[in-house]
Amino acid sequence: MKERASMNRTITLSPEDIGIVSPKIDHVFIEEKNQIICGDFNEINDEIPDKYFDLIIVDPPYNLTKQYSTTTFKAMEQDEYLKYVYDIFRKCLRVLKPNGTMYVCGDWKTSFIEYLALQNLDANGTATNDVINRITWARDKGRGAMNNWKNNSEDIYMVVKDKANYYFDVEAVKIRKKVLAPYKDKNGNNKDWESTEEGNMRMTYPSNIWFDITVPFWSMTENTDHPTQKSEKLFAKLILASSKPGDKIYEPFAGVCTAGVVANKLGRNYTCVEIEKEYCELGQYRIDKSEIDKSIQGYEGGLFRDK
Repeated sequence: MKERASMNRTITLSPEDIGIVSPKIDHVFIEEKNQIICGDFNEINDEIPDKYFDLIIVDPPYNLTKQYSTTTFKAMEQDEYLKYVYDIFRKCLRVLKPNGTMYVCGDWKTSFIEYLALQNLDANGTATNDVINRITWARDKGRGAMNNWKNNSEDIYMVVKDKANYYFDVEAVKIRKKVLAPYKDKNGNNKDWESTEEGNMRMTYPSNIWFDITVPFWSMTENTDHPTQKSEKLFAKLILASSKPGDKIYEPFAGVCTAGVVANKLGRNYTCVEIEKEYCELGQYRIDKSEIDKSIQGYEGGLFRDK
């Protein structure tokens, strides 16, 4: 076990913890069960019925050589990576409901390849879909680049099967912001803002550029040693906007199961698929803790806060 600073809150599991969570992890898909499944996505996904999930959050390995617990993902040539994500999206879209939504995570080098894969699927009729938006979020963490611009943004594509029939609850993801110019109408009433103990505040519609997100780091209780972990706040926005309580959420390539954790906190059902045993154990530990602690850093009282 790594030696850590006294204020480091990164989750680490003792042998006793592993003994508790390990029996709860499944190896096959079971309908109508909230579960973490330790296994290969390509095998597990074949067990899932057609049109089963309301929301899918896909965070595949980006096209970078990177170590994930016991395995290494190796960067591919562009055409090879295009085929790799094409196959993933094809399989995911099969298990998405006709009115469902799929979010696809990527970085600056892979997101355009993901977009091309989705377009190819639609064009040849293999898996009808529409990319209706692209979220770009700033992760504001990492070392500075001495000979280039620091890379601190990632993309998330919003994909639907039917752009005339999908669920989106904008009220659930409005942001409470301070008002810099507190205008009043001709009668002297506040114009779309209110005075509070925090100052003049307004509920604003969210854009597709997000500056209020950070990746998990050592002082956050959700942090693990997973090298590409997404934050609970990031996935909370996607889940609240594109699913209802009781909906079924699918997280292939789950890592430490952040979408599953957030789904559980927000009253949704979840299926997480992850091949690495270590990450499944961390995910199950986090889900167990979420039964007691429903808090999401940056989301309080039903409101998203600025960073």
